[in-house]
Amino acid sequence: MNIDRNILFTLQHCESVGWKSISLLMKSVTSPNEINKLTPADLRNILPISASKINAFYKQFHSFDPLPKMKEYEDRNIRFITVFDHKYPPLLKNIYDPPWVLFFSGKSSLLERDKKIAIVGSRKADEYSSASLNFLLPQLVKENFVIVSGLAAGADEMAHRKTIELKGDTIAVIGGGLDHIYPAANRRLAEWMKTNQLILSEYPPDTMPQRWHFPLRNRIISGMTQAVLVTQASRKSGSLITAEYSLNEGRDVFALPGRMDSSLSEGSNLLIQQGAKLITSSEDIVSEFAYNSYKNI
Repeated sequence: MNIDRNILFTLQHCESVGWKSISLLMKSVTSPNEINKLTPADLRNILPISASKINAFYKQFHSFDPLPKMKEYEDRNIRFITVFDHKYPPLLKNIYDPPWVLFFSGKSSLLERDKKIAIVGSRKADEYSSASLNFLLPQLVKENFVIVSGLAAGADEMAHRKTIELKGDTIAVIGGGLDHIYPAANRRLAEWMKTNQLILSEYPPDTMPQRWHFPLRNRIISGMTQAVLVTQASRKSGSLITAEYSLNEGRDVFALPGRMDSSLSEGSNLLIQQGAKLITSSEDIVSEFAYNSYKNI
């Protein structure tokens, strides 16, 4: 089936619909190409949104010209891939709610690499996370793991920076568009990664990050990796959301053991209690990857 990629690109630029609405549209047609033919009356029967939003979506969808926007992105070294493209990460495609489109800057070849592990942790991660990553990452880089994280302050930033220092490869999945890096302190790192590593988002580049974007971002981090390692996490850390996504998708969850009297270790220790693999060396991770046939997920 020859699917028009412009349809999904256009849908991502329609502010009146989100992932769930696009999913309902996809289920209502045999091909995304047929969405062009849906009338406002059809849309009212498909989408559980107000009539005013239906009308706004219909007008925006049919007035949007994707070609100038695509050219603008291309000129800025921003590309996109849809869930129907053969280069779309197969692990990510298999999750319950894969992003319909990924916008990215950098080395797209990293999407095709076999071994990817997510490393996440507290935004307040301390020297324990730093020392642990110094201990673990050299061997993981040597074994050609791609390190995936969320470019947040704390453990995420540590994972990206230390991988880069070791001349390894890393992918950042962000919660807003590529033009709006959060936190601002990581903008210089992000700009460097846009050329030398890979940064991606499911949102168009001019999308301002919203609080609810970040839990959704975590499903992509876990979805494109075979396993997630939690360095430090409080009981309410977003890292536990990433771990939960991984467990729900049948991926492995690893965690570093922490001090009993540290709030930053409450979440990671809890994960170990609940069955996460306790990590004491990089060999624990390497051997687990060797044992499991992840390519068959």
